[in-house]
Amino acid sequence: MNLEKIREDFPLFQEVIRGKPIVYFDNACQSLRPKSVIQALNEYYQKYPACGGRSMHKLGDIVTRKIDEARKQVANFIKAKRKEEIIFTRNTTEGINLIARSLNLKQSDIVLATDKEHNSNLIPWQILSKKVGIIHKIVPSREDNTFDLEAFEKMMDKQAKLVSMVFTSNLDGVTIPAKEIINIAHLYGAKVLLDAAQTVPHQEIDVSKLDVDFLAFSGHKMLGPSGTGVLYGKYNLLEELEPFLVGGDTVEYTTYTDHKLLPPPEKFEAGLQDYAGIIGLGEATRYLSQIGFQNMAKHEYELNKFITTEIAKIPKLKIIGPLDPSLRGGIISFYIEGVDTHQIALTLDETANIMIRSGQHCVHSWFTSHQIKGSARVSLYFYNTLKEAEIFVENLNKFAKLYH
Repeated sequence: MNLEKIREDFPLFQEVIRGKPIVYFDNACQSLRPKSVIQALNEYYQKYPACGGRSMHKLGDIVTRKIDEARKQVANFIKAKRKEEIIFTRNTTEGINLIARSLNLKQSDIVLATDKEHNSNLIPWQILSKKVGIIHKIVPSREDNTFDLEAFEKMMDKQAKLVSMVFTSNLDGVTIPAKEIINIAHLYGAKVLLDAAQTVPHQEIDVSKLDVDFLAFSGHKMLGPSGTGVLYGKYNLLEELEPFLVGGDTVEYTTYTDHKLLPPPEKFEAGLQDYAGIIGLGEATRYLSQIGFQNMAKHEYELNKFITTEIAKIPKLKIIGPLDPSLRGGIISFYIEGVDTHQIALTLDETANIMIRSGQHCVHSWFTSHQIKGSARVSLYFYNTLKEAEIFVENLNKFAKLYH
């Protein structure tokens, strides 16, 4: 990868604050956007700011065709068999909630999840547990926070209707053995939903080879616009599901007493959509395809390896998850005993324009169970550099010396 050329595509890297460049290490929260995605958004508002799928005039026709093109781009990006298996949402959270509301789970049905779920893949099942009486089971991780396939298999049951798990953890960057999990789940007749918010931006996904039933991800973590996301579902399963949000553009016709829903994906995309965002998301998939995931993974590993090796020397610093950086993707989540993680993040921001995340990263349940107050999280992407990693290590060492 030609990093210098790539970084020219991202306007933020041209900015300075108080004479210093910005080191953006908060990519697990939200990635930066290249100029081509920004231009795709602007083009919609400037050249064809109309409704897609409704208006028959020239501008409406352009939007309709652009949305269809974006749907095809996303389908190709994750190797879906047909574009109709792509439902546009606002984010991963909406996709997971759509399945939770539409799958018609009943009392005593079992839903299995990991012990590192984002609140978006935890709370919907807790609510169904209280309202409907489903059984929500948590599969404990191994001591190093990697997935325990043996424990999972022992917990599977014929009553299991859904396995809903985070594909790559935003807590520590660990990726679960999805294919093995799916194979086991299907042996018991259970469906599988994967929260792929942290996976799709960083590695090639083939939903057909995985044989996953549902997969949700967000546009804003993969160079796309905020407020965009995707729910993939096998078409025959989408046909069976009832939408939980209905209204305009979801029906073929209505009377005063009845209605007929359109087929997927239309029946799940109620109301006027974020047309600019969807078009921008299509452009984001095109850009990522050009970068190449093998190049990306190698680069992110090298940065992770450097940072991990250097910060492990800091007294009382603990890295969450396996120490091997190859098992943590582009995420380094850590804390220093006796130090407030928010203070780490604020100091790095104020002194060196280093942007990282601090707190419990919407994985409160894990931190509560481990009695850890929070962590500071570095999350890398393909446009980050070794120089930025060196700046981070240098300034974290300066900070740590103030406390030890």
